[in-house]
Amino acid sequence: MQVDFYHLTAMPLDRALPQIAAKVVAGGGRLLIVAADEVQRAGVDRLLWTYAADSFLPHARAGGPDDARQPVLIAGEVNAANGARNIALVDGEWRDDALDFDRAFHFFDEERIGGARAAWKALAARDGVERRYWKQNEAGRWEQAA
Repeated sequence: MQVDFYHLTAMPLDRALPQIAAKVVAGGGRLLIVAADEVQRAGVDRLLWTYAADSFLPHARAGGPDDARQPVLIAGEVNAANGARNIALVDGEWRDDALDFDRAFHFFDEERIGGARAAWKALAARDGVERRYWKQNEAGRWEQAA
């Protein structure tokens, strides 16, 4: 299982998340996006409708009758009703339940860096977990730093 830590410094979540989600879906995968806060989930829902004028990323908020059919599902807890094998934790909070997926994307900013560091260290001792740390360079591109 792979855990990608994305340290949001220059690029905000609303630009980084759609790129990751689009790549997962384009590759035939499904994604569960998790945020504890209802306001943030509503914001992610709006974002995925409007992030690009020339594309559409099919998605829904968890709790609907068609959850199982959604390529991207936005939820308040780790429950992949859409059968996702990829999870994006977008509120900066690490959840060990993410280790049940094939790949986890953990997004965090400066306010949540302490929790991200603790998760990074804790995952070092886990068998079968490959960690990657991504940061943005001066041009705003993602570089693997660890």
